[in-house]
Amino acid sequence: MKAETFLPDNYRPAEDEPFMNERQIEYFRRKLLNWKADILEDSRDTVAGMKDQTRNIPDIADRASEETDRSIELRTRDRQRKLVAKIDSALRRIDDGEFGYCTISGEPISLKRLDARPIATMTLEAQERHERREKVHRDD
Repeated sequence: MKAETFLPDNYRPAEDEPFMNERQIEYFRRKLLNWKADILEDSRDTVAGMKDQTRNIPDIADRASEETDRSIELRTRDRQRKLVAKIDSALRRIDDGEFGYCTISGEPISLKRLDARPIATMTLEAQERHERREKVHRDD
């Protein structure tokens, strides 16, 4: 079993240190695990809230409003479920030693981009090319 990497509370990855060193890897692993835990906690709260709020509302307008709110909440949770899958994929890339590198070019993804979106799989340039190509080939 690997020894845990010490990480100060105020640590932020810096450009002047080796890319994807142990501290950076541990920083992103913790960031991803905390993000996942927050999403799962929100999901549990949503399920509990929906169970508590189940009631028969006689007014049709109030019932429609509540159903709309529920629908929006469920759609949000579905997006977050997909996000959890992307977080799990990023954690697997960390374990495989592939995290932080573009899946298209193999180049390092900027630390600023990874800090803002740790599930990123492409450099900004590769992502922009991908989106332009997608836009051109999209069937409207």
